[in-house]
This record gives sequence, C-alpha cells and structure tokens, in this order.
Amino acid sequence: MTDLIQVVQADSEPEPRRYADDTAEEVEEPSTPPRDSGLPAGRFGDRNASWLDFNDRVLQLAEDPSVPLLERVRFAAIFARNLDEFFMVRVAALQSRLATGVTTRSATGQTTRERLEEVSAKAHRLCERHAVLFADHLRPELKKQGVRLLRWDHLGKPERKRMRELFADRILPVLTPLAVDPAHPFPYISGLSLNLAVVVRDEESGGEHFARVKVPPLLPRYLATDAERTRFISIEDVITAQLPELFPGLKVQESWAFRVTRNEDLEVDDDADNVLQAIERGLSRRRFGNPVRLEVEADTSDRVLSLLVRELDITEREVYRLTGPLDLAALWMIADLDRPELRYPELAPETPPALRTGEGTPDIFAAMRRSDVLVHHPYDSFGTTVQALIEQAAADPATQAIKLSLYRTSGDSPIVDALIEAARAGKQVLVVVEIKARFDEKANIRWGRKLEQAGCHVVYGLVGLKTHCKLALVVRSEGDSVLRRYVHVGTGNYHHKTARVYEDFGLLTANPAIGADVADLFNHLSGYTKHSSYTNLLVAPDSMREGLTALIRKEAKNAARGRPAGIRVKLNSLVDLELIDELYRASRRGVPIDLLVRGMCALRPGVPGLSETIRVRSILGRFLEHSRVYRFTNDGDPILLIGSADIMERNLDRRVEALLSVTDPAARARLDDALDLGFHDDIDCWEQQPDGSWRRRSHDGPAVDYQQLLARRHHAIPDVVG
Repeated sequence: MTDLIQVVQADSEPEPRRYADDTAEEVEEPSTPPRDSGLPAGRFGDRNASWLDFNDRVLQLAEDPSVPLLERVRFAAIFARNLDEFFMVRVAALQSRLATGVTTRSATGQTTRERLEEVSAKAHRLCERHAVLFADHLRPELKKQGVRLLRWDHLGKPERKRMRELFADRILPVLTPLAVDPAHPFPYISGLSLNLAVVVRDEESGGEHFARVKVPPLLPRYLATDAERTRFISIEDVITAQLPELFPGLKVQESWAFRVTRNEDLEVDDDADNVLQAIERGLSRRRFGNPVRLEVEADTSDRVLSLLVRELDITEREVYRLTGPLDLAALWMIADLDRPELRYPELAPETPPALRTGEGTPDIFAAMRRSDVLVHHPYDSFGTTVQALIEQAAADPATQAIKLSLYRTSGDSPIVDALIEAARAGKQVLVVVEIKARFDEKANIRWGRKLEQAGCHVVYGLVGLKTHCKLALVVRSEGDSVLRRYVHVGTGNYHHKTARVYEDFGLLTANPAIGADVADLFNHLSGYTKHSSYTNLLVAPDSMREGLTALIRKEAKNAARGRPAGIRVKLNSLVDLELIDELYRASRRGVPIDLLVRGMCALRPGVPGLSETIRVRSILGRFLEHSRVYRFTNDGDPILLIGSADIMERNLDRRVEALLSVTDPAARARLDDALDLGFHDDIDCWEQQPDGSWRRRSHDGPAVDYQQLLARRHHAIPDVVG
C-alpha cells in the first residue's frame, strides 16, 4: 500500500496561515473566505445556521411517530439541552462580537447583526415547534400509554395531600423568596436556573411587590404522585400552588416561570503563568456571564415581562415566549421510565471475535499481537476492548508504562481507576488531561489532581492548544527484556458511559511503527520536543492540514488523468473554508465526493459548475454518530484514516489531533462497509440541497435504519475461538 506520508510529501504545497485566532476561539471560524480562490462568492453556508439545521433534524426525530415514544421524549430533551449550549456558546460569541464593534463580514457575506437576526428567527421557530410538540403530541401520547404529566388542578385530593406534605418536608426548607424593592435590588439570576416571577399584594396598604423564587436545582424536576410512578407533576407547579405559604399575610396576584441563559464560554489567557489556575478563575466567573436569552411562559403579563427585560438588560429579540413548561431538557427523567416496550430494543454490545476465547478472560495482548483489531462502539463492547486493555495493563506485572490522553470521562471511570492502580503498583503512568474541554473543565481538574495524588505523571497539554486526540499506549517487557508497544487510537473519548450511545471506531494494534509514532507524540505532549514527522499519523497542528490538502489534490490530479479517484468522509462537522475550497476544486475536476456529516456543514453540494459531484448526507438515530473516517481512492490503492479530527479550523490549527492510517485488510473492509452503507439508496437519512437546506430522503418502500443494519451485520459475525 502507498505510504501515507509519501503521498503527503509528494503533493503538499505549504501555504501560510491566512487567519489570526478569532476573538471567540473555539466558537467562530474565519470570518472571510480564502482570497484569490477563483471560486464564486456565496459558496459557503453560515455555520451557526447550519448547527440549528442539525438541531432541527433532532427535533424531527422527536416529531416522528415511527420512533418509539420514550425515545421521542428523549430526543425532545436532547433538542432542549443542545439549544441551551448553542446559546451559551455560539450566540454568546456573536453577541460579544457585536458588542465589541467587530464589523468584518462572515464568509457568507453577512454582518454579525445579520447573522444574529437569522439565528434568532430560526431559533424562535424551532422553540415554538418544540413547545407545540410537547403540548399537542408527546403529553397526549404519554397519557394514552398510562404516563400522565399533570398540572395541580388535575390532581386528586389524596395526591394534593401527598404533594403538600412533600412540599413542607423537602421543598419549603430550601426555598428563598427574594423581594425586589428599594432596599432589595433585583437578584442575580443564575444561568439555566428555573425561576418564578411572583407579584404579591399587601391587602392593607394596597401596595404590590415583586419577588423571585428559585426552583431548587438539586431536587427532581418531576415528582411522582403515585407509588406506581405513572402520574407526575412538575416541581414548579407544586411550588406555585403553595406560594401563599411563602408570603403569609400577602395575596399572590400572579406568578410566571422564567429562565435565563448566560454567556458561559470560558475565555482563558494561554499566556498566563499557570493555565490551571487561570481556568479555575475563569470557572468562578462563568456563572456571571451576560444574559443571551430569556425564556418566559407565553401568557406572562406585560408588566412582569417588562421588569425582567429591564433588569436583565435583554432585547426583544432575546425574549422567547413559550407554551410551558420551560426547560424541557428535564424530560430526560421521563424518557428513563422503566417501560422497555416504549423504547428502542435493547442492544447488548459484544466482544469482537478476535478477542473472544472459549472461556475465561481473553488475553488482549496476545490478540493484538496476532492482528490489528478494529472496534466499533456501541456495537462492540467498550468494557471488553478498550477498557480491558488498560485494566489488564494495570494488573500485568510485565507492564512498564501506560500513557493515555483524557479529554472527557465519566464520574466513576474504570479507566481512571486502572491508571491509579497502575501508578500505585510502581508502573510509569502518564496522563495528558485536557482541562479546557468545554463544560468538563471542573471535572477534568478534579481527575488531574486525583491522578497526581496517586503518583501518575499528569500534564495539561501544550500552551495555546487543546489536546483532543484519543490515544492510549501500553509498554510491556516480553521475553529477553524486549519491550513491545500496544496502542489504541480512537475517534471517541475514554468514557465508558458515552461509549454505549456514541458511535465510534478505534484500532487496537501492536504494529511497531504505529507504536513508535504514538510514543513520539506522547513525548511531544509531555516534554520539550519539536518532533513533527510521523510514519502512520497525520498530526495537527503540524501536518494534518497539509496532509489532507495533499490527499484531496492527489484525487483531483488522478481524476483529471482518467485514473480511479474518489473521496468519502464521515465526520461531525465540515466548516473549514480552505478545505471546503479544495473539495470544490476536486469536484470541478470530476472527483466523486460523498460526505456523511452529522452536524454543521458550510459546503454547498450539487451546485452546477462548483460541486456537481458532491453528495452530503446526515444520519441521526438512537446512537450519536461520532466517528471520523476519511477514505481516498488513491488510484486504486485506497488510504483510510480514522481519528479525532473534524474538518474545522480549530481541529486543524488549534488542537492536537491525530488521524491514523489503517492498513489491516479486515479493519479496512469494515470501515469501507460502514461508509458504503451510509450511501445506500434505502438508508433513512437527510440530504443537503444546493441552497444549504436539508431534506429527509424519501423512499418508495420502507426506509432502512442505518444503525440497526450495522447492528445486525455486526452481531452476525461468526465467533472465532483461539
């Protein structure tokens, strides 16, 4: 097979970095298209509008009656949580640009204000659909299935008595009504907290007063009113019904739920003397970010809304009037009810055939010495593959060292426990902990300190870069003191819980060349080296952009010469302008290009004279499509890469990423199969149109669920005993 690096070196044409870091790093891509491209204007879509299109597709799954009911409820909750993060980070970044007077136009030719207006209009429409979905479809459908989401007026007398007792015992003691008057300024409203705006009247003086009551965030949002857990009421409804107890001697005139979303993007000075301490300081400030959205109940009175708008310094565009209840992310609790008939059928992950033995625990090192093993989660078990590699290494006396990159993990991580066990046993353990993983900063700082206390060597990556690559390295002493390296390179995090619902690939290998590459990369991350040359890896920010550019250009040259050419890519986001232009040029030269993009896509497919040979599909389902796979036909000698990087400027220029060239024939065949299935005519998917819109593919017969098909094929693989 053609050596990956030879291809890169032969076709790479180094180009200067055209763009300085954006003010809102990690959020905004370059605001202007590449200069002198020779390509038409208007060829890019707005990445924020594209993200909303992705969340629209999530909402469509919640609206789809063919999806099991509790899964529809779960998709509705996912939509709500996604939108929260969108406002906290992406809308917040646009508002910051507007506030600082940034006047440059984006790649779409829009001003920041125009982009905000487009995003706001789309977000309002989606929120209204979401509210209608719950009120007119999900709640009634749940009722038909014996699950009642009730208001206070619908409760029977025994239920009201039970809720009053619960209120007195568990809720009232933690409530703190905050008055607003000349002696009591308007209170700080924390981001994403659910609140009640209450107007009370003093019957003696006739004066009216405003108060805010925060719904306790640590109590369940939905309270079961019966022992069978089939009837539920929201905690805010219970509080609302008992408000007179909070304001004795006063008459409650009105009360309305409201919710504020704040700018929670964490800005950290990479030049700080101690980045860890700088992040901790940033975390303490995060909760005080500017408001970017105000959600209120649709019938909220004008006087209450005016007060909230004034005190929060919110514009009309940032107000979302919604049919209650607010914060439907809380529906996750309902989606988890024990009603298996209302959910997707259970899928039990399996151990790959190459790792199975007749009985007992398989020797994962022996299996990796025999051949590379491609694992595909959640179809393959994370526990008996990746987790088993680290656990066996920790317990194995022959293990000399373990190195691992940690971007996100769970609160009870077996992998972290194994690393601690290994360090306590005297093994050398290096953990590269990324403490700038958004919204996991606090957890990762905690993990880093716990690992350090156990004797692990912990480093926090490189200054100015996030470490996003997914790598594990085990070094063992085997016979005559020969050291052998065992490696895992993956597309997903070392997180045993998300591995059940995130779709990801990983390669387990004892290939010496790959082991040497990964060892060099870990040394680069932990020490002072300028190593940037790898045999089997493309590594960002050193070689990945140039490497992918070279591979695309080689396909274009092959197509122009009448040789076999083609590109297939599966990834989460495609928004880097330079590489999009490379794909456009390749399309103009006749290269067939198939793109499976789960989320944002700034490319426009099927445009005459620009992208006629490009198809873009998006697949969503019970599992989050998360893997990144790159395939280049390469004149009939295909190159297949897997790794952590999407085609985004941040991944290529501001993160440490790794793409691995997969050479094992069986692993390559499985990757090819997954890519081929994604473009089968019968697959249920969304297709992007030349104008950037998305349309769910129509079929003459029943559509085929991509993930179910993969599961059936995967579980049909025969056992191999050895």
